[in-house]
Amino acid sequence: MCSVTFWPKPSGYLLGMNRDESLRRASGLPPAQFIEGRRRGAHPSEPNGGTWISLNDRCVGFALINWYAIQARAPRPAISRGEIVKSLRGFESPESAADGLAKLPLERMDAFRLLGFFPERRLAREWRWNLESLSGVPHEWSPTQWCSSGFDEPTAQQVRRATFESMRMERDAGTLLWLRRLHGSHSPGRGPFSICMHRPDAATVSYTELDVGAGSSVMRYCSGPLCCGCDRLIEAQVHPARS
Repeated sequence: MCSVTFWPKPSGYLLGMNRDESLRRASGLPPAQFIEGRRRGAHPSEPNGGTWISLNDRCVGFALINWYAIQARAPRPAISRGEIVKSLRGFESPESAADGLAKLPLERMDAFRLLGFFPERRLAREWRWNLESLSGVPHEWSPTQWCSSGFDEPTAQQVRRATFESMRMERDAGTLLWLRRLHGSHSPGRGPFSICMHRPDAATVSYTELDVGAGSSVMRYCSGPLCCGCDRLIEAQVHPARS
């Protein structure tokens, strides 16, 4: 259960992601640096080492959301989908990411939607696994939101999209303050369908943002929902590579 918002900048992009989880699930760990071959970067982690979002020194970001509209499940014990972004975090192009994704044991993973952002080519890509086939979906390099919900995915997508479309008309749309306000929003009411999600058994448990520019890139992380007033975000600098 997650909400992801993408907003391109003249050079780079902003990305905000709310991670929504069961309140019984162990808390995630803040961003740490990684080295993957020639690439460096940062991502937060689950206690088992998997992750849901990453940023590398080619300014490539990946984010993964579950696909609850697909009710089929992989044979148990399934492989954690947290291994997907971890496996791809060092890739630089949509082609190499697609090749790497196809080599994973997808038949042992539940359905997902993987998002990739490639600013050097101004390309956004989505890959969808439905337990039968892996498909690729191109997206324009323009403001976009993706949502998932294990409670009622179609309604959550409709309500959150309405909030996104309304707030993108605001004068400061596309700024960091706007992005944080969006991901802390309880519109049209605090509950299972608001972007900052709250249910008795599950809630938004963290917020991660990618602030990618020509000279610097930063991942920021809040270990809790933004509505709780997290005014000090943990920062992980990702210095863009020269080659």
